[in-house]
Amino acid sequence: MRDGCGRTIDYLRLSVTDLCNYRCRYCMPAEGVAKRCHGDILSVEECVEIGAAAVRCGVRKIRLTGGEPLVRRGLLDICRGLRALPGLEELCLTTNGSLLAQMAAPLRKAGTDRLNVSLDTLRPDRFAAMTRRGRLEDTLAGIRAAEDAGFKNLKLDTVLIGGFNDDETGDFLNLTVEHPWEVRFIELMPMGPCAEWERSCFLPGEYILKKHPALRRIESKGVARRYRLPGAKGTVGLISPLSHDFCGQCRRVRVTADGKLKGCLHSRKEIPLRGLHGAELETEIRSGVLQKPLRHYLTDRPSDTPRTMNQIGG
Repeated sequence: MRDGCGRTIDYLRLSVTDLCNYRCRYCMPAEGVAKRCHGDILSVEECVEIGAAAVRCGVRKIRLTGGEPLVRRGLLDICRGLRALPGLEELCLTTNGSLLAQMAAPLRKAGTDRLNVSLDTLRPDRFAAMTRRGRLEDTLAGIRAAEDAGFKNLKLDTVLIGGFNDDETGDFLNLTVEHPWEVRFIELMPMGPCAEWERSCFLPGEYILKKHPALRRIESKGVARRYRLPGAKGTVGLISPLSHDFCGQCRRVRVTADGKLKGCLHSRKEIPLRGLHGAELETEIRSGVLQKPLRHYLTDRPSDTPRTMNQIGG
């Protein structure tokens, strides 16, 4: 499946909820979001049906996102339904890890292939301050449970924020020395609550390379430029949507928890998919892919989307 710019689109990020048990300061307002009526959110059956239509159109990888997907009732049913789709090569999930201690083994059994765990700090006080309600020890226990359940190649997603965690980068790199994980530093994007933050908060990925010159370049995967410390078991990834515009290599589209297809995280353009079935659903997915914009414009202005990250799917 190709978009209007000739890019191959084979990756769907499917949000299963906009709710989260955290209130991360760059993602959500302190009061959270209003809980929607049950009927306003995609049902288990709709999630699987949309995933199936996307796979028939050429999608080969689906990532389940939120909000926090592990708070979603019926999540395991969604995983089982998607994993059974002929042609789907990889089913992934992004989580804050707080509920992984209980959910890692069931997720693995339900067919989830790989996990990304969001982890912005290794200091308990900072973790509590950023999430407004989370405990670092819960996420660390979740990571251990994921390994025990058989998940390989764990990725830890760390949003790089000047004045918050930029003094912890060495601690994160040390994790890759001891564990076969990929720590991925992600540039903070000007959207939602952080759109008006001080410029000093927005550090480029190059900050990591300048601070840690021992890093050696290895092969890239997807949009991540990847590096390794000499002798390390794991790797380091840099995801730089601002300083290294990778829109030309983007191969993903998103579906929000209320059933809107977005060709770009930062675009206002959305295509409703709810109520569509069969060929009609496939046609709208292909139409949305064809309308995927050439690039975002974050270097010139904040994100165009009126939604916060939890309302789109990270």
